Amino acid sequence: MNSALAAVIGLLLSIVLIIRKVSPVFSLMLGAIVGGLLAGWGLETTVAHMIGGVKDIAPAIVRILAAGVLTGMLVKTGAATTIAKSIIKALGEKYIYLALAISAMILTGMGVFIDVAVITIAPIAIIMGCRLHLSKFKLLLAMIGGGKCGNILSPNPNTIIAAENFDAPLSSVMAAGIVPAIIGLIITVFVIVPLIPKGDLMIGDEATERDNEKALPALWRSLLGPIVTIILLALRPVAGIVIDPMIALPVGGVVGIIATGKWREMAACLTYGLEKMSGIAILLVGTGTLAGIIKASAIKDVLVGMLAGWSNGGTFMAPIAGALMSAATASTTAGATIASASFGEAILAAGVAAAWGAAMTNAGATTLDHLPHGSFFHATGGSMGFSVNERLRLIPYETLVGLILTLGSIGMYFVVG
Repeated sequence: MNSALAAVIGLLLSIVLIIRKVSPVFSLMLGAIVGGLLAGWGLETTVAHMIGGVKDIAPAIVRILAAGVLTGMLVKTGAATTIAKSIIKALGEKYIYLALAISAMILTGMGVFIDVAVITIAPIAIIMGCRLHLSKFKLLLAMIGGGKCGNILSPNPNTIIAAENFDAPLSSVMAAGIVPAIIGLIITVFVIVPLIPKGDLMIGDEATERDNEKALPALWRSLLGPIVTIILLALRPVAGIVIDPMIALPVGGVVGIIATGKWREMAACLTYGLEKMSGIAILLVGTGTLAGIIKASAIKDVLVGMLAGWSNGGTFMAPIAGALMSAATASTTAGATIASASFGEAILAAGVAAAWGAAMTNAGATTLDHLPHGSFFHATGGSMGFSVNERLRLIPYETLVGLILTLGSIGMYFVVG
Protein backbone atom coordinates (compact mmCIF):
# COMPACT_ATOMS: atom_id res chain seq x y z
CA MET A 1 0.00 0.00 0.00
CA ASN A 2 1.13 3.56 -0.66
CA SER A 3 2.80 4.89 2.48
CA ALA A 4 0.81 8.16 2.38
CA LEU A 5 -2.50 6.27 2.34
CA ALA A 6 -1.23 3.93 5.06
CA ALA A 7 -0.31 6.88 7.28
CA VAL A 8 -3.76 8.44 6.74
CA ILE A 9 -5.44 5.14 7.70
CA GLY A 10 -3.31 4.97 10.84
CA LEU A 11 -4.25 8.55 11.70
CA LEU A 12 -7.95 7.90 11.11
CA LEU A 13 -7.77 4.79 13.31
CA SER A 14 -6.25 6.91 16.09
CA ILE A 15 -9.08 9.45 15.73
CA VAL A 16 -11.75 6.75 15.92
CA LEU A 17 -10.18 5.21 19.01
CA ILE A 18 -9.85 8.59 20.73
CA ILE A 19 -13.52 9.33 20.00
CA ARG A 20 -14.36 5.91 21.46
CA LYS A 21 -12.68 7.06 24.70
CA VAL A 22 -9.59 4.87 24.32
CA SER A 23 -6.48 6.44 25.89
CA PRO A 24 -5.16 9.03 23.41
CA VAL A 25 -1.58 7.86 23.96
CA PHE A 26 -2.33 4.22 23.14
CA SER A 27 -4.67 5.28 20.31
CA LEU A 28 -1.87 7.23 18.67
CA MET A 29 0.65 4.44 19.18
CA LEU A 30 -1.70 1.82 17.73
CA GLY A 31 -2.46 4.08 14.79
CA ALA A 32 1.28 4.45 14.21
CA ILE A 33 1.83 0.67 14.25
CA VAL A 34 -1.06 0.01 11.86
CA GLY A 35 0.11 2.79 9.54
CA GLY A 36 3.64 1.44 9.42
CA LEU A 37 2.57 -2.16 8.82
CA LEU A 38 0.11 -1.16 6.08
CA ALA A 39 2.93 0.79 4.41
CA GLY A 40 4.80 -2.52 4.15
CA TRP A 41 7.69 -1.51 6.38
CA GLY A 42 7.51 -4.52 8.65
CA LEU A 43 7.43 -4.47 12.44
CA GLU A 44 11.11 -3.68 13.01
CA THR A 45 11.21 -0.69 10.64
CA THR A 46 7.84 0.57 11.89
CA VAL A 47 9.07 0.57 15.48
CA ALA A 48 12.28 2.30 14.41
CA HIS A 49 10.29 5.11 12.78
CA MET A 50 8.09 5.40 15.88
CA ILE A 51 11.07 5.66 18.20
CA GLY A 52 12.71 8.13 15.82
CA GLY A 53 9.62 10.31 16.05
CA VAL A 54 9.80 10.31 19.85
CA LYS A 55 13.53 11.10 19.76
CA ASP A 56 12.85 14.13 17.55
CA ILE A 57 10.61 15.71 20.16
CA ALA A 58 12.47 14.54 23.30
CA PRO A 59 14.27 17.90 23.81
CA ALA A 60 10.94 19.72 23.71
CA ILE A 61 9.47 17.29 26.27
CA VAL A 62 12.27 18.15 28.70
CA ARG A 63 11.61 21.88 28.25
CA ILE A 64 7.88 21.34 28.73
CA LEU A 65 8.49 19.56 32.03
CA ALA A 66 10.68 22.48 33.12
CA ALA A 67 7.83 24.86 32.26
CA GLY A 68 5.77 23.22 34.99
CA VAL A 69 7.53 25.37 37.59
CA LEU A 70 6.09 28.57 36.10
CA THR A 71 2.65 27.00 35.65
CA GLY A 72 2.60 25.73 39.23
CA MET A 73 3.61 29.15 40.55
CA LEU A 74 0.90 31.03 38.66
CA VAL A 75 -1.90 28.69 39.73
CA LYS A 76 -0.99 27.53 43.25
CA THR A 77 0.19 30.88 44.63
CA GLY A 78 -3.00 32.60 43.50
CA ALA A 79 -1.06 34.82 41.09
CA ALA A 80 -3.30 33.85 38.17
CA THR A 81 -6.44 34.78 40.10
CA THR A 82 -4.91 38.09 41.18
CA ILE A 83 -4.05 38.99 37.60
CA ALA A 84 -7.53 38.08 36.32
CA LYS A 85 -9.35 39.98 39.07
CA SER A 86 -7.14 43.06 38.60
CA ILE A 87 -7.91 43.20 34.87
CA ILE A 88 -11.66 42.78 35.40
CA LYS A 89 -11.68 45.42 38.14
CA ALA A 90 -9.70 47.86 35.99
CA LEU A 91 -11.96 47.57 32.92
CA GLY A 92 -15.20 47.45 34.88
CA GLU A 93 -18.57 45.82 34.27
CA LYS A 94 -19.20 47.71 31.02
CA TYR A 95 -16.37 45.86 29.30
CA ILE A 96 -16.74 42.51 31.04
CA TYR A 97 -16.32 40.42 27.85
CA LEU A 98 -13.14 42.31 26.97
CA ALA A 99 -11.89 41.94 30.55
CA LEU A 100 -12.48 38.18 30.56
CA ALA A 101 -10.84 37.77 27.15
CA ILE A 102 -7.79 39.82 28.14
CA SER A 103 -7.51 37.90 31.41
CA ALA A 104 -7.52 34.55 29.59
CA MET A 105 -5.11 35.87 26.97
CA ILE A 106 -2.61 37.16 29.54
CA LEU A 107 -2.77 34.06 31.75
CA THR A 108 -2.34 31.72 28.78
CA GLY A 109 0.32 34.01 27.33
CA MET A 110 2.25 33.76 30.59
CA GLY A 111 2.33 29.98 30.40
CA VAL A 112 -0.88 28.76 32.06
CA PHE A 113 -2.63 26.00 30.10
CA ILE A 114 -5.64 27.40 28.27
CA ASP A 115 -8.09 25.07 30.01
CA VAL A 116 -6.59 25.92 33.41
CA ALA A 117 -6.81 29.63 32.56
CA VAL A 118 -10.52 29.29 31.70
CA ILE A 119 -11.20 27.23 34.84
CA THR A 120 -9.37 29.85 36.94
CA ILE A 121 -11.41 32.75 35.54
CA ALA A 122 -14.75 30.92 35.30
CA PRO A 123 -15.85 31.52 38.93
CA ILE A 124 -15.39 35.26 38.39
CA ALA A 125 -17.29 35.05 35.09
CA ILE A 126 -20.16 33.24 36.80
CA ILE A 127 -20.40 35.92 39.50
CA MET A 128 -20.37 38.74 36.95
CA GLY A 129 -22.82 36.89 34.71
CA CYS A 130 -25.31 36.49 37.55
CA ARG A 131 -24.88 40.09 38.66
CA LEU A 132 -25.32 41.56 35.17
CA HIS A 133 -27.66 38.86 33.77
CA LEU A 134 -25.39 37.93 30.90
CA SER A 135 -25.35 34.98 28.51
CA LYS A 136 -23.11 32.16 29.70
CA PHE A 137 -22.39 31.31 26.06
CA LYS A 138 -20.93 34.75 25.45
CA LEU A 139 -18.96 34.61 28.71
CA LEU A 140 -17.37 31.25 27.90
CA LEU A 141 -16.57 32.21 24.31
CA ALA A 142 -14.87 35.41 25.51
CA MET A 143 -12.63 33.35 27.80
CA ILE A 144 -11.93 30.64 25.21
CA GLY A 145 -11.24 33.22 22.50
CA GLY A 146 -8.87 35.14 24.74
CA GLY A 147 -7.15 31.90 25.72
CA LYS A 148 -6.64 30.93 22.09
CA CYS A 149 -5.10 34.34 21.43
CA GLY A 150 -2.72 33.88 24.34
CA ASN A 151 -1.84 30.36 23.25
CA ILE A 152 -0.05 31.51 20.08
CA LEU A 153 2.29 33.85 21.96
CA SER A 154 2.92 31.82 25.10
CA PRO A 155 5.71 29.59 26.40
CA ASN A 156 3.16 26.78 26.48
CA PRO A 157 3.91 23.24 25.23
CA ASN A 158 2.48 23.86 21.75
CA THR A 159 4.74 26.87 21.16
CA ILE A 160 7.78 25.21 22.71
CA ILE A 161 7.48 22.11 20.55
CA ALA A 162 6.75 24.02 17.34
CA ALA A 163 9.84 26.17 17.96
CA GLU A 164 11.91 23.08 18.72
CA ASN A 165 10.85 21.17 15.62
CA PHE A 166 11.55 24.16 13.38
CA ASP A 167 14.81 24.91 15.23
CA ALA A 168 13.62 28.46 15.87
CA PRO A 169 14.17 30.61 18.99
CA LEU A 170 11.16 30.33 21.29
CA SER A 171 11.18 34.09 21.86
CA SER A 172 10.94 34.72 18.10
CA VAL A 173 8.01 32.34 17.69
CA MET A 174 6.25 34.00 20.64
CA ALA A 175 6.90 37.47 19.18
CA ALA A 176 5.48 36.39 15.81
CA GLY A 177 2.17 35.68 17.52
CA ILE A 178 1.73 39.08 19.19
CA VAL A 179 0.01 41.01 16.39
CA PRO A 180 -2.25 38.11 15.27
CA ALA A 181 -3.22 37.61 18.92
CA ILE A 182 -4.17 41.26 19.37
CA ILE A 183 -6.18 41.20 16.12
CA GLY A 184 -7.84 37.97 17.21
CA LEU A 185 -8.72 39.41 20.62
CA ILE A 186 -10.38 42.50 19.13
CA ILE A 187 -12.39 40.51 16.57
CA THR A 188 -13.38 37.92 19.18
CA VAL A 189 -14.76 40.47 21.63
CA PHE A 190 -16.32 42.99 19.26
CA VAL A 191 -17.41 40.79 16.33
CA ILE A 192 -17.67 37.08 17.20
CA VAL A 193 -19.07 37.27 20.74
CA PRO A 194 -21.94 39.57 19.62
CA LEU A 195 -22.86 37.00 16.96
CA ILE A 196 -24.01 34.55 19.63
CA PRO A 197 -27.73 34.70 20.45
CA LYS A 198 -28.22 35.74 24.06
CA GLY A 199 -30.01 32.54 25.04
CA ASP A 200 -30.78 32.00 28.70
CA LEU A 201 -29.43 34.81 30.85
CA MET A 202 -27.67 33.91 34.06
CA ILE A 203 -29.31 34.59 37.41
CA GLY A 204 -28.12 33.71 40.86
CA ASP A 205 -26.58 34.82 44.11
CA GLU A 206 -23.48 36.98 43.96
CA ALA A 207 -22.39 35.47 47.26
CA THR A 208 -21.27 32.33 45.41
CA GLU A 209 -17.77 33.80 45.25
CA ARG A 210 -15.47 31.56 47.21
CA ASP A 211 -12.11 33.19 46.67
CA ASN A 212 -10.47 34.79 49.68
CA GLU A 213 -9.07 38.02 48.29
CA LYS A 214 -6.98 38.65 51.42
CA ALA A 215 -5.04 35.45 50.74
CA LEU A 216 -4.10 36.49 47.20
CA PRO A 217 -0.69 38.05 46.45
CA ALA A 218 -0.34 41.64 45.25
CA LEU A 219 -0.42 42.27 41.51
CA TRP A 220 3.22 43.29 41.18
CA ARG A 221 4.29 40.17 43.04
CA SER A 222 2.10 38.03 40.79
CA LEU A 223 3.62 39.52 37.64
CA LEU A 224 7.28 39.37 38.66
CA GLY A 225 7.89 35.71 37.79
CA PRO A 226 6.44 35.86 34.26
CA ILE A 227 8.25 39.16 33.62
CA VAL A 228 11.58 37.59 34.59
CA THR A 229 10.88 34.67 32.23
CA ILE A 230 10.06 36.98 29.33
CA ILE A 231 13.19 39.07 29.94
CA LEU A 232 15.40 35.99 29.99
CA LEU A 233 13.87 34.64 26.77
CA ALA A 234 14.16 38.07 25.13
CA LEU A 235 17.91 38.25 25.74
CA ARG A 236 18.57 36.06 22.68
CA PRO A 237 17.04 38.34 20.00
CA VAL A 238 17.86 41.57 21.88
CA ALA A 239 21.39 40.98 23.15
CA GLY A 240 22.50 37.71 21.57
CA ILE A 241 22.59 36.01 24.97
CA VAL A 242 21.02 32.57 24.75
CA ILE A 243 19.05 31.50 27.81
CA ASP A 244 17.38 28.18 27.06
CA PRO A 245 13.68 27.91 27.96
CA MET A 246 14.66 24.94 30.14
CA ILE A 247 16.39 27.52 32.37
CA ALA A 248 14.25 30.64 31.81
CA LEU A 249 10.89 29.03 32.59
CA PRO A 250 11.76 27.46 35.96
CA VAL A 251 13.81 30.49 37.01
CA GLY A 252 10.78 32.71 36.43
CA GLY A 253 8.65 30.25 38.39
CA VAL A 254 11.00 30.20 41.37
CA VAL A 255 11.26 34.01 41.36
CA GLY A 256 7.46 34.19 41.33
CA ILE A 257 7.12 31.77 44.24
CA ILE A 258 9.55 33.81 46.33
CA ALA A 259 8.04 37.15 45.27
CA THR A 260 4.52 36.07 46.27
CA GLY A 261 5.79 34.97 49.68
CA LYS A 262 4.77 31.37 49.04
CA TRP A 263 8.23 29.85 49.29
CA ARG A 264 6.98 27.47 51.99
CA GLU A 265 4.58 26.11 49.37
CA MET A 266 7.28 25.60 46.74
CA ALA A 267 6.93 21.82 46.90
CA ALA A 268 3.18 22.07 46.24
CA CYS A 269 3.78 24.42 43.30
CA LEU A 270 6.38 22.10 41.79
CA THR A 271 4.18 19.04 42.30
CA TYR A 272 1.18 20.72 40.66
CA GLY A 273 3.25 21.92 37.71
CA LEU A 274 4.84 18.52 37.21
CA GLU A 275 1.45 16.79 37.31
CA LYS A 276 0.10 19.13 34.64
CA MET A 277 3.13 18.80 32.39
CA SER A 278 3.52 15.05 32.91
CA GLY A 279 0.18 14.42 31.21
CA ILE A 280 1.28 16.52 28.25
CA ALA A 281 4.68 14.81 28.14
CA ILE A 282 3.08 11.36 28.04
CA LEU A 283 0.68 12.50 25.32
CA LEU A 284 3.65 13.77 23.32
CA VAL A 285 5.23 10.32 23.42
CA GLY A 286 2.14 8.98 21.65
CA THR A 287 2.06 11.87 19.18
CA GLY A 288 5.77 11.39 18.53
CA THR A 289 5.27 7.79 17.45
CA LEU A 290 2.57 8.76 14.96
CA ALA A 291 4.59 11.78 13.80
CA GLY A 292 7.50 9.43 13.07
CA ILE A 293 5.29 7.33 10.79
CA ILE A 294 3.81 10.36 9.03
CA LYS A 295 7.26 11.90 8.57
CA ALA A 296 8.63 8.70 7.04
CA SER A 297 5.64 8.35 4.71
CA ALA A 298 4.97 10.11 1.43
CA ILE A 299 2.10 12.14 2.87
CA LYS A 300 4.12 15.35 2.94
CA ASP A 301 4.96 14.85 -0.74
CA VAL A 302 1.24 14.48 -1.50
CA LEU A 303 0.49 17.71 0.37
CA VAL A 304 3.31 19.49 -1.45
CA GLY A 305 1.92 18.26 -4.75
CA MET A 306 -1.56 19.50 -3.87
CA LEU A 307 -0.20 22.96 -3.07
CA ALA A 308 2.26 23.08 -5.98
CA GLY A 309 -0.12 25.01 -8.20
CA TRP A 310 -0.79 27.65 -5.56
CA SER A 311 1.10 30.89 -5.39
CA ASN A 312 3.10 30.63 -2.15
CA GLY A 313 1.67 27.15 -1.69
CA GLY A 314 4.52 26.16 0.61
CA THR A 315 3.56 28.95 2.98
CA PHE A 316 0.04 27.59 3.40
CA MET A 317 1.37 24.13 4.22
CA ALA A 318 2.19 25.23 7.80
CA PRO A 319 -1.27 26.44 8.89
CA ILE A 320 -3.08 23.70 6.93
CA ALA A 321 -0.98 21.00 8.58
CA GLY A 322 -1.55 22.56 12.00
CA ALA A 323 -5.30 22.78 11.45
CA LEU A 324 -5.65 19.22 10.14
CA MET A 325 -3.61 17.71 12.95
CA SER A 326 -5.45 19.72 15.61
CA ALA A 327 -8.73 18.39 14.19
CA ALA A 328 -7.36 14.85 14.32
CA THR A 329 -6.20 15.08 17.92
CA ALA A 330 -8.51 17.82 19.33
CA SER A 331 -5.42 19.25 20.99
CA THR A 332 -3.29 22.29 20.24
CA THR A 333 -0.20 20.60 21.63
CA ALA A 334 -0.65 17.28 19.85
CA GLY A 335 -1.68 19.02 16.64
CA ALA A 336 1.33 21.35 16.68
CA THR A 337 3.59 18.39 17.51
CA ILE A 338 2.52 16.12 14.67
CA ALA A 339 2.30 18.96 12.15
CA SER A 340 5.71 20.49 12.95
CA ALA A 341 7.48 17.14 13.28
CA SER A 342 5.98 15.69 10.11
CA PHE A 343 5.94 18.71 7.78
CA GLY A 344 8.62 21.00 9.25
CA GLU A 345 11.33 19.99 6.77
CA ALA A 346 9.01 20.42 3.77
CA ILE A 347 7.84 23.82 5.02
CA LEU A 348 11.42 25.01 5.49
CA ALA A 349 12.36 23.61 2.07
CA ALA A 350 9.60 25.78 0.58
CA GLY A 351 11.54 28.82 1.77
CA VAL A 352 9.52 29.70 4.87
CA ALA A 353 11.60 31.16 7.71
CA ALA A 354 11.84 28.86 10.74
CA ALA A 355 10.18 31.21 13.24
CA TRP A 356 7.29 31.96 10.89
CA GLY A 357 6.85 28.30 9.97
CA ALA A 358 6.53 27.47 13.65
CA ALA A 359 4.23 30.44 14.29
CA MET A 360 1.85 29.63 11.41
CA THR A 361 1.76 25.93 12.36
CA ASN A 362 1.03 26.92 15.95
CA ALA A 363 -1.75 29.31 14.87
CA GLY A 364 -3.26 26.68 12.59
CA ALA A 365 -3.36 24.26 15.53
CA THR A 366 -5.82 26.55 17.35
CA THR A 367 -8.42 26.18 14.58
CA LEU A 368 -10.01 22.87 15.60
CA ASP A 369 -8.43 21.98 18.92
CA HIS A 370 -11.83 22.31 20.66
CA LEU A 371 -13.58 19.32 19.07
CA PRO A 372 -15.51 16.95 21.38
CA HIS A 373 -12.99 14.10 21.32
CA GLY A 374 -10.49 16.24 23.23
CA SER A 375 -10.27 17.18 26.91
CA PHE A 376 -10.40 20.95 26.28
CA PHE A 377 -14.02 20.70 25.09
CA HIS A 378 -15.14 19.03 28.31
CA ALA A 379 -12.94 20.95 30.76
CA THR A 380 -14.07 24.37 29.56
CA GLY A 381 -17.71 23.35 29.32
CA GLY A 382 -17.62 21.93 32.83
CA SER A 383 -16.16 25.14 34.23
CA MET A 384 -19.41 26.97 33.37
CA GLY A 385 -21.82 24.08 33.95
CA PHE A 386 -22.55 23.41 30.27
CA SER A 387 -24.22 20.23 29.07
CA VAL A 388 -22.59 18.51 26.08
CA ASN A 389 -25.30 19.81 23.75
CA GLU A 390 -24.82 23.37 25.04
CA ARG A 391 -21.07 23.11 24.64
CA LEU A 392 -21.46 21.90 21.04
CA ARG A 393 -23.18 25.17 20.13
CA LEU A 394 -19.95 27.12 20.65
CA ILE A 395 -17.84 25.07 18.20
CA PRO A 396 -18.57 27.20 15.09
CA TYR A 397 -17.66 30.39 16.97
CA GLU A 398 -14.47 28.88 18.40
CA THR A 399 -13.49 27.70 14.93
CA LEU A 400 -13.99 31.23 13.65
CA VAL A 401 -11.63 32.54 16.33
CA GLY A 402 -9.00 29.99 15.29
CA LEU A 403 -9.40 30.93 11.63
CA ILE A 404 -8.91 34.61 12.46
CA LEU A 405 -5.70 33.80 14.33
CA THR A 406 -4.47 31.64 11.46
CA LEU A 407 -5.24 34.25 8.83
CA GLY A 408 -3.63 36.90 11.01
CA SER A 409 -0.45 34.82 11.27
CA ILE A 410 -0.36 34.22 7.51
CA GLY A 411 -0.96 37.92 6.85
CA MET A 412 1.86 38.98 9.17
CA TYR A 413 4.20 36.54 7.44
CA PHE A 414 3.53 38.14 4.08
CA VAL A 415 3.97 41.61 5.58
CA VAL A 416 7.15 41.13 7.61
CA GLY A 417 8.24 37.50 7.17
